[in-house]
Amino acid sequence: MTEPDTVALYVHWPYCARICPYCDFNVVRDRGRTEEQAALADAIVADMEAQAARLGPRRLASIFFGGGTPSLMPPDQVARVIARARALFPGGGDIEITLEANPTDAEAARFAALAEAGVNRLSLGVQSLDDEALKFLGRNHSAAEAMRALELARAAFARLSIDLIYARPGQTVAHWTEELNRAVDLGFEHISPYQLTIEPTTAFGRAFARGALAPPDEDLAADLYETTQAVLEARGFDAYEVSNHGRSEAARSVHNLHVWRGGDYLGVGPGAHGRLTLEGARTATVAQRRVADYLAGVAAGAPWEEDQRLSPQEADEERLLLGLRTTEGVPLDLIGRMGLGDRVGDLAQSGRLNFTDGRVAASPDGRPILDALLRALLTRGGAGA
Repeated sequence: MTEPDTVALYVHWPYCARICPYCDFNVVRDRGRTEEQAALADAIVADMEAQAARLGPRRLASIFFGGGTPSLMPPDQVARVIARARALFPGGGDIEITLEANPTDAEAARFAALAEAGVNRLSLGVQSLDDEALKFLGRNHSAAEAMRALELARAAFARLSIDLIYARPGQTVAHWTEELNRAVDLGFEHISPYQLTIEPTTAFGRAFARGALAPPDEDLAADLYETTQAVLEARGFDAYEVSNHGRSEAARSVHNLHVWRGGDYLGVGPGAHGRLTLEGARTATVAQRRVADYLAGVAAGAPWEEDQRLSPQEADEERLLLGLRTTEGVPLDLIGRMGLGDRVGDLAQSGRLNFTDGRVAASPDGRPILDALLRALLTRGGAGA
């Protein structure tokens, strides 16, 4: 469980060498922006300092560099952010510090320097081990480059995670099974397989709207999901969250668990989200999304585009939505506080929820239909998931 005096740090570095056609994150092209990037690093540190003064004494729980492509961030700036975070939120000890990276040759050459900067866990965005699939996904690396990056990552980091995307157009269960087993054979301690989601604002979304892209139908997507669970479980991975699998409890993402358990986290960088306890209220924050607006906002003492105090009910609903994604679920007292006892009982009888050690969690039958399960819990009379 999270401790109330801790805070995790999320750092958003928005720059990418190429914008992937499925990506709807807050990203910009990394072209000739050297001065802007230096100014952004300064602003991120200044933002941390201002928010630390507002939060008061906290211990640092974890650091996560996301994006965008934070492996494009100069290692000396990564080191600077880590050192300043440790100084502002002391007493965290030997914390997990994760950085997302693309497995191109150019970025892999930075891995040793990033490890020296203080990063101790690398999340590699491999996405596929098939060159044709990588082309379809708009990736700027090949399967061979990914393998070279993995060797350099192994030499630099004790903890490695891999991201994969499945439910691609034309993908079969047999092909995905083979690809997933190949990924397991590479020796990662953690695998995050994500179903391809078609977002309307992306290039894939526009292609789908004009009929040029046809993802797998619901039945095949469900088969691919079940295959994912079965293959990884058979190979010794624990699905501790819907899209996250670890070889052991020690392999789990400390930062993500902190977020899913409802812990406070400070988001810095353009478009970064955060959840903070301020003046006794759970507060949802979103930083200014455009880089120029974020720089100006930090300078003016107003880095957030959105700053919403959540009601106790909103905070509880968010805790439920996040917690039921994990195998540990949520405590029964949260269910009681929300007045969901009857609906939880009905869903438990249907085999969708389990009760264990004073907690409620989605059963294996409930996890594939998690969205429907959550709607059933939060909609009156809706126990039909």
